[in-house]
Amino acid sequence: MDSARLATTDGIAAALVAARRARRALDGFPGPMPASMAEAYRIQDAGLSIWDDEVAGWKIGLVGPHLREALKAERLAGPIFRKDVRTAEPGVVVEFPVFAGGFAAVEGEFIFRMGADAPSAKTVWTDDEAAALVAAVHIGVETAGSPMRMINDLGPTVVGSDFGNNFGVIVGAAIDNWRARMDGVAVSTAIEGKVVGTGGAQSLPGGPMAGLRFLLAHLAERGRPLRKGELVSSGAITGVHDIVAGQSSIITFEGCGAIECRAVSA
Repeated sequence: MDSARLATTDGIAAALVAARRARRALDGFPGPMPASMAEAYRIQDAGLSIWDDEVAGWKIGLVGPHLREALKAERLAGPIFRKDVRTAEPGVVVEFPVFAGGFAAVEGEFIFRMGADAPSAKTVWTDDEAAALVAAVHIGVETAGSPMRMINDLGPTVVGSDFGNNFGVIVGAAIDNWRARMDGVAVSTAIEGKVVGTGGAQSLPGGPMAGLRFLLAHLAERGRPLRKGELVSSGAITGVHDIVAGQSSIITFEGCGAIECRAVSA
């Protein structure tokens, strides 16, 4: 990579990180938008190199169907940082931060907790092989967030470059006998008492295990294989639901529990 391209990559990453650290909204992408997912991940990696927290796990997102062929990608990934992992308790409202003037959403998701390190070079996985690495699956919420209000409109490469549009996860109760039960769990998301989305495991193309297989391969290719104890957020089950500071949400996983949360200004 030439020095001008490297400077652009590092400069964009520095601008995105600075906005997140300052909790400052951005009115656009701070540079030329990445043309490919590979370029997006170079920016993401540059951001990871200067972020002041450890990676506690990874979120999975979907690439829009109309862009999958052009980008040669069905899914994308972004880091979840240790300070942004919150635990839900029954009947307790979990507060989570949102960027004032930026983007914020809640997404009901299954959260895989890894029980073993993934092999560093393995890039082809079966469901059974991937499941063997999982210690538990929890009900959960991705609290999506970015300094850029329009991030999703700018497309998957911008989402990928800005830490996958992630601003944390809320981890709830573990699902007993998860492999047998996960596909049958009905999920609903309500904001301010109004149901805004419903779904289940099959809302995700190929189900949650397809996402985990993707992530295992993707991270091995990036030299960042999944590690024991890391969390994996499956992708939005009921949709991506915009939220603003002061609003509350309840995400219900039928037969498994519910997570109550409230957005607060970062």
